[in-house]
Amino acid sequence: MRRARPPARARRRSGTDVRVALGVVGALLLWFALAFAVPAVAALVTGRPPWPFLGAGAATAVAGLALRRLTGRRPSLGVREGFLVVVAVWLLVPAFGALPFVFGRVPQLAHPLDAYFEAMSGFTATGATVLTDVDALGPDMLFWRQLTHWLGGMGIIVLALAVLPRLRIGGRDLLRSELPGPVAVESLDETVRGTAQRLWKVYVAVTAAGFLVLAALGRSGLDRGMSVFDAFAYATSAVSLGGFTPDADSARELAPVTQWVLCALMVVAGMNLLRLYRLAALRQVRAAARDEELRLYLALLAAATALLAVELFAEGLVDGAAGVRHAAFQTVSVMTTTGFATLDWSAWGTLAMFTLLVLMFVGACAGSATGSVKVVRHLVLFRFARRELDRSVHPDAVVPLRVSGRVVDGAALRSVLAFAVLYLLAFALGTLGLALDAEPSPPGTGAFTALGAAASCLGNVGPSFGETGPFGSYAPLGGLSKVILTALMFLGRIEIVPLAVLLRRSYWRV
Repeated sequence: MRRARPPARARRRSGTDVRVALGVVGALLLWFALAFAVPAVAALVTGRPPWPFLGAGAATAVAGLALRRLTGRRPSLGVREGFLVVVAVWLLVPAFGALPFVFGRVPQLAHPLDAYFEAMSGFTATGATVLTDVDALGPDMLFWRQLTHWLGGMGIIVLALAVLPRLRIGGRDLLRSELPGPVAVESLDETVRGTAQRLWKVYVAVTAAGFLVLAALGRSGLDRGMSVFDAFAYATSAVSLGGFTPDADSARELAPVTQWVLCALMVVAGMNLLRLYRLAALRQVRAAARDEELRLYLALLAAATALLAVELFAEGLVDGAAGVRHAAFQTVSVMTTTGFATLDWSAWGTLAMFTLLVLMFVGACAGSATGSVKVVRHLVLFRFARRELDRSVHPDAVVPLRVSGRVVDGAALRSVLAFAVLYLLAFALGTLGLALDAEPSPPGTGAFTALGAAASCLGNVGPSFGETGPFGSYAPLGGLSKVILTALMFLGRIEIVPLAVLLRRSYWRV
């Protein structure tokens, strides 16, 4: 007697459905193609040809449509497919985002590798640049460069989930993979679309508030150099925690009051946007006060500012109130992985530069646009280490690991530990590759520059030390170094794990 065949759904293979994943990637590319219309309009307004942006949008739409047609419209997306979607989107979006630089024949970005480096830096909100003369870019390219920061800060996938109700995919797993850091998505809204919409509402609101304040400073004469476009550029960079600016001086020439405003804007943007929504819309002040990640984030900013100020005062580099302002600005900028600068920290002493290097490994709160390790992971790692020390004395003790009153389960703890190991491995390999490709330099300087560049790009900070400092450029580096740093920016944005999963043989088994 023949056995009955299992139903079609049960016959589906247990491996990764690449067709489904690529179909979702195609849908996301079709959505992303619309973004090129914004700089095209800006180009027309400023008297520049819109064809580089229209051509890039057309190429993106064709690629997205081809993927949708080739893979079909099957809606089911699982956790395994979600990893492939995240990796593919964050490789392809900068590739298509670099096309306007290529089509527009931007002299400093004529080589495709340089264009891809700049676009990857923009969409990952890193802020590293290969431009040596930012002022030479036309207003249309400057606008697109800033827009890549703002779109990439919150994420293309989160935006698509917010506006595409018919994108029937495993949105909750995709949202977890897209948002930086271990965020409890379920705690805000019962629907993925509602969560994504609220995230973007907060993101847009903070950007708009920053723009209005900065524009008001320019309008009132408190900062005569702050034009409307500058207000847009600095607001989008600060909220996305990116670092691109419309000129090569970063924040150095801005008025002191503007620097303080940017400092406050970066601090707010570095908060968990889910927590910021609850605080602003739901008035959950007590819950914010009990948020241990937020308290540690603010405490680390204050402590690092004081430490850096003491170091700068001791070295005679700054003094008085201006010294406190410069110390606070650099601390906030580096720890939140923004990358703005009011001083050239490459000229500081070893202790001050080492402090900034350590801050590159901290990051801001999970659930913001920040890069690096993030405060909540440091908190979990510290409490895990303390618990293991206690267990060495009391091996039979049962001590739950808690953060903000919630128990961190074994799966979450293993995820944090795995991320920490992979992060350090990527940093070590990246540093080694940069050191091997570096030009001969005085003893010690090349190694420190390689350390700084790897930490900065992996942490999505942007500027580093030496020639790649806040007022320098990555242009002098060799091709291999640019490839390595581009890969580090990509790994830092997707938080390594999705690519590491794809590289395992078991991922592709049926």
